[in-house]
Amino acid sequence: MKRTALTVAMVAFPFMAFAASQNTLTFKGEVAAQTCAVSVNGGSSTVVLLPVVSTSSLQKRGLTDGEISFTVEVSGCEAPKGKTPITTQFLANDVSEGHNLKNMGTAEGVAVQLVAPNGKPIELNGITRVDGLVLEEGQTEASAEFRARYISEDKVGPGSVTTSVQYSITYL
Repeated sequence: MKRTALTVAMVAFPFMAFAASQNTLTFKGEVAAQTCAVSVNGGSSTVVLLPVVSTSSLQKRGLTDGEISFTVEVSGCEAPKGKTPITTQFLANDVSEGHNLKNMGTAEGVAVQLVAPNGKPIELNGITRVDGLVLEEGQTEASAEFRARYISEDKVGPGSVTTSVQYSITYL
């Protein structure tokens, strides 16, 4: 009986080891001298609604329309002894050939372009770092205004536009 149990355990162990390696969770984080609460447009909403635009306003490649601003804010920070630059990092879930947010909706030839606080388009390429958020000396909150807009990347056809980007804030 003991020999049978040992044989079963020896046969099953390699499969359990394989299953364990396939089911590994990796945890990553950061310990920083500065921490803040982050919000977009003053709340926890994660949807930015772009206006409805006409296909005629996007007839040529590179044309933009429907620009709307959204604000990334930090609050509840420890007041720094000097200016603290804060970087917003974007990671697109799907990037278009033009380095914009690829449309996953039904409209053809259109993407969503993000614009930095300095007014320059953000070229998404992996984790994209964008400056512009600064926690001033003695302050506990700061904000930066970004924008999003449609951009034609091919012949534009009507339909829905849906895309997404992940963002994070770093104080380094």
